[in-house]
Amino acid sequence: MPELPEVETTVAGLRSVLQGSLLTRVEPRRADLRFPIPADLRQRLTGATVTGLSRRAKYGLIDTDRGDTLIFHLGMSGRWRIDPAEIGAHDHLLIGTGGGRLLALNDPRRFGSLDLVRSEAREAYNPFTRMGPEPLGPDFTPDSLAAALKGKATSIKAALLDQRIVAGLGNIYVCEALNMAGIAPTREAGRIGRARLVLLVDAIREVLAAAIAAGGSTLRDYARPDGELGYFSKQWRVYGREGEPCVCGTPIRRRLDGGRSTFFCPKCQK
Repeated sequence: MPELPEVETTVAGLRSVLQGSLLTRVEPRRADLRFPIPADLRQRLTGATVTGLSRRAKYGLIDTDRGDTLIFHLGMSGRWRIDPAEIGAHDHLLIGTGGGRLLALNDPRRFGSLDLVRSEAREAYNPFTRMGPEPLGPDFTPDSLAAALKGKATSIKAALLDQRIVAGLGNIYVCEALNMAGIAPTREAGRIGRARLVLLVDAIREVLAAAIAAGGSTLRDYARPDGELGYFSKQWRVYGREGEPCVCGTPIRRRLDGGRSTFFCPKCQK
């Protein structure tokens, strides 16, 4: 957390402020987050103009006219703030624009990251080289998923959380998509038939699209850059709803898998 919908929403919020903007102030306020912040980040970004913003999996990308791309990851508690009323102790990067706007990257737990790479080499950025297809992109299909899952004895829940299978999915949206597709989270990944994978791919796309439209899901720390919360949590089918009724009326159950909570309906999901 934040997962793909939250990062997509964040990038959209940043785009409204940064697209085409001159960066007049770039101020890292500490030397590291989860990893060291590039020592030349201020020098390379100050005076540059933002030419584009996009997302890869759970990473946000900010391109500049100098051929550099700022890559950020929000970790567990990160968020960007637009024109904050005051700068706090957990605002670790400040970016000012020629239009007088100010952005602050806030990350109380410091599990996020900042990196700076040459734009033409960003596909070779180490985390990206091991990633599977984007779940909302054309390369994510029932056939591609079947090929990635072939022979895997792990559970389908664990497989979908593996970024090498599909990029950007996290615990919330995997639980939601498996429920929508009617697939038990414990089912062996390599033994799921193509017809059910068709349902699963459609469910993943539908859940992610609905979450993006709702601005993501707010649990504790996440908020959009404009300060608004993510409201998809009001649409959760199973996540966080242990003991509450599924749409079929059966109480939703929770189990722990690898230290993570898995929410599911024992009747609807087989």
